[in-house]
Amino acid sequence: MTATVSATAPQALHQRARKAALGSFVGTAIEWYDFFIYGTAAALVLGSQFFPGSSELAGTLAAFATLAVGFLARPIGGIVMGHFGDRVGRKSMLVISLLLMGFATVGIGVLPNYDAIGVFAPILLVTLRFVQGLGVGGEWGGAVLVATENAPEGRKGLYGAAPQIGVPAGVLLANLVYLPLTAFMSDETFAAWGWRIPFLLSAVLVLVAMWIRLGLEESHEFQATRDRPQETKLPIVEVLTKHWRTVLLAGGTFIATNGIAYAYMVYVLKYGEKTLGFSKTTMLFLLIGSCPFWMAGMAFSAWKSDTLGRRTVYVRSSIGLVIAAAVFFPLMDTAVLPIMAVAMIGLGFTLGCCAGPQSALFAELFPPAIRYSGASLGYQVGAILGGGLAPIIATALYASFETSLAITGYFVLIALISLASILVLKVPGTPSSRPSEQEGV
Repeated sequence: MTATVSATAPQALHQRARKAALGSFVGTAIEWYDFFIYGTAAALVLGSQFFPGSSELAGTLAAFATLAVGFLARPIGGIVMGHFGDRVGRKSMLVISLLLMGFATVGIGVLPNYDAIGVFAPILLVTLRFVQGLGVGGEWGGAVLVATENAPEGRKGLYGAAPQIGVPAGVLLANLVYLPLTAFMSDETFAAWGWRIPFLLSAVLVLVAMWIRLGLEESHEFQATRDRPQETKLPIVEVLTKHWRTVLLAGGTFIATNGIAYAYMVYVLKYGEKTLGFSKTTMLFLLIGSCPFWMAGMAFSAWKSDTLGRRTVYVRSSIGLVIAAAVFFPLMDTAVLPIMAVAMIGLGFTLGCCAGPQSALFAELFPPAIRYSGASLGYQVGAILGGGLAPIIATALYASFETSLAITGYFVLIALISLASILVLKVPGTPSSRPSEQEGV
């Protein structure tokens, strides 16, 4: 009997770890699908629908500004859900974040435009975008901790990549939905109602993710922390008073990954269409084709971080991102599709390599009792300074200087900031040894 128990216990732990990783991946992919369809819509149609009467540039900037509103809401969601995630549990916050995201996304899908209700249209759009930001602000920290805290020792980087891979998976899903709409609908039909379809489909996807998330379990590590007397009544206060430097540097490591990724996913669609003269469909094909390489970069670097160490992999990937950022727009500006595809794939893979070790790295920076709050806040700091501003800055730079070299300079600058941040950040621990083959995967 004892032998049976000892034999099945590791198997049960691995099954639990795989279930947690799958739940984190699927839920995160669907939440980020919701978040990203907004970015694609902002690049393609929201300016004319909700901010008419202005120039095309002003409408695009206004639409990208509403995109940034979601990023401003993200730290609020991270702080609130981080507090309850540290005190009550990771699972409950993941369910709440999913409900918030689903409600806001479907709401945008049925929202009347400016022609129908006037100024209330952009006001409601901004409000729903803010709710989206609240939801996704609490999503990442919980998904990462469910995956890493349930992972076998020596594989926390690999298992922690599951929610990270969910991000490009959400991008891929969002653009696969948009692709047939832009390919087979006229511009007039797409602008009239076709753009709403991806938002309305979110209702079905959220139900699927909810079913998966309700079956997740809290990790033994968190349960042990919760069972002990609570020394910290307000985790966020401890994070801000004792770990503020770690939060800022962690956020700094993420500025380039998030900022360049959002310009890569959102701004480049508009740039390829308006500046390079390609169709929406062609640009969506390029983005869709690069997403698997983005995901592969995440899995590869996360796996290597379990043997080489988080810092080593992160530093090498950050150096690669500086180089990729410098050559991306010069390659895109050739307007030769095979070269553009190489640029998209190369940048996507490099971004993935930077993001792969991030889950385990951020989780290891903070003790379990304040981990949700600390990891979420560090992530959202980087998201605001990176992704929230990138499409606006890229659009404004090109409008001011009329050359993509200005955007390239911006990309390289934030890539250097992230490289400096990981070099200064104190990363605890040493590389974990890989588990034996007997332990399974």
